[in-house]
Amino acid sequence: MKFKLPFNKKQTPIVIQGPKKDAEMITSSKNDFIQSIKDAIHNPSDLIIKSIPPNLTLIYINNLVNDQTLNNHIITNLQNEFYEKPEAIKSALSIPEVNISSQLDAIVASLVNGSVLILIEGYSQVVLAKIPKRESRSLSAPENESQVIGAQVGFNESLSTNISLVRRYIVSPDLCNEEIKVGKRSNTSVTLLYMNGIASDQMVNTLRQRIKDLEVDAILDSAVLVEMIDDNSFSPFPQMLLTERPDRFCDGLLNGKLGVIVEGSSMAIVCPQSFLEFFESREDQNLRWQIATFVRLLRFSAIFLSVFLTPIYVGALTFHYEVIPLAFLVPLSESRALVPFPPVFEALLLEFIIELLREAGARLPTKIGQTIGIVGGIVIGTAAVQAGITSNILLIIVALSALASFTTPSYIMGNVIRLIRFPIIILAGFWGFYGIMLAFCFILVHLLRQSSLGAPYMAPFYPPRVRDMRDSLIRMPLSYTAKRPSFVRPDDEEKINPEPANPEK
Repeated sequence: MKFKLPFNKKQTPIVIQGPKKDAEMITSSKNDFIQSIKDAIHNPSDLIIKSIPPNLTLIYINNLVNDQTLNNHIITNLQNEFYEKPEAIKSALSIPEVNISSQLDAIVASLVNGSVLILIEGYSQVVLAKIPKRESRSLSAPENESQVIGAQVGFNESLSTNISLVRRYIVSPDLCNEEIKVGKRSNTSVTLLYMNGIASDQMVNTLRQRIKDLEVDAILDSAVLVEMIDDNSFSPFPQMLLTERPDRFCDGLLNGKLGVIVEGSSMAIVCPQSFLEFFESREDQNLRWQIATFVRLLRFSAIFLSVFLTPIYVGALTFHYEVIPLAFLVPLSESRALVPFPPVFEALLLEFIIELLREAGARLPTKIGQTIGIVGGIVIGTAAVQAGITSNILLIIVALSALASFTTPSYIMGNVIRLIRFPIIILAGFWGFYGIMLAFCFILVHLLRQSSLGAPYMAPFYPPRVRDMRDSLIRMPLSYTAKRPSFVRPDDEEKINPEPANPEK
């Protein structure tokens, strides 16, 4: 298995590229310029070429520009006026993004990004008026990260909308926003966000360079970007968090982490991320610390049951009958009296059926999916027990394991929990509890070797940081968590004044 070195051991040098010296310049001939534009974008059917008397020509792609802005702020202001220089056109327009260029590559790139080209006959420069059409769905509540107490708004597919949501939470000039173009074919806008004075400069440089070094045709979703820039893409465990909650995203930025938002994706990236943080919810910060600690411990217990409950059943029935209490051994034997399969095959069959029902419920429409999940589970489970294919006790255990896996706040980490259950069940069927212990040791060693953007993945337990343990398995009062997590190496460690307010004040 291949592991990447942490950033503090091997730092990729940052290369700053200068402007291209062999950029193709446009000519002053109107017909030659129009033909070069057509050749560059292969003459699409929605390319509009419109003449405005007395000496202007507008070139734009119909589906990419805002028609209202085009009519009210460009055509209305420019018609029936004679312009000699591009600077005069630039001063006459009342839109925010207006540039002048004579390089063909820059002009074509601006055209496909929603700009209107304004050409003066006989002049070798073009005015670029950027008026893109912003198509996006309205804001709605997050579907995969729901919570009772807290904000009920999630990211959507518009990059500008998502950045505005972040700036609504963090009203500070220290919020840095860097846009990077990724994808030779898609030219997707990727935005890197971090808090200046809090985030580590070394981590910022590392993440920026990883994104810039990508050589790929297209990036259509943030999940694809995560797989390309994380520390170990061969590991099933995610090293970066994908979230659709702006409050969770901003909380990560304020703790010294880095954020990435991809145009066209409703999921944002937060890194570095430790293993335990995937099982923490933003709602934990909104609850009283006693309740949040209880919910967190309940969640970790559920994850343990989801992974090991079925393998323990298989191992006990196959090799270790002595660990089963005598009062429970008789009903267990009666339950398995008519089952013709060994426990490992019986457990794998039920787990496979549960995964089929879960996947079918997720892919079908909402109302039908809920019906399939409930009715299918009841019908298939009852029929399997009556037909003697499985025992009713194992059916309860598998259903409890599936239910416990839904307590994971991160959907991607929940999928990992579903995946690692199968090899542990197989090892329990071959070697009993020794196989379970072997699987546990292998997973533990694998997790200890992982890193997230160079930061230790098993923080704060490896390396041990007692101060950070106050907000890990348990959540202490806010006054005890006054410092930011040390594994992100923040420049400013203090986030809360630990001194309580004076009641007299």
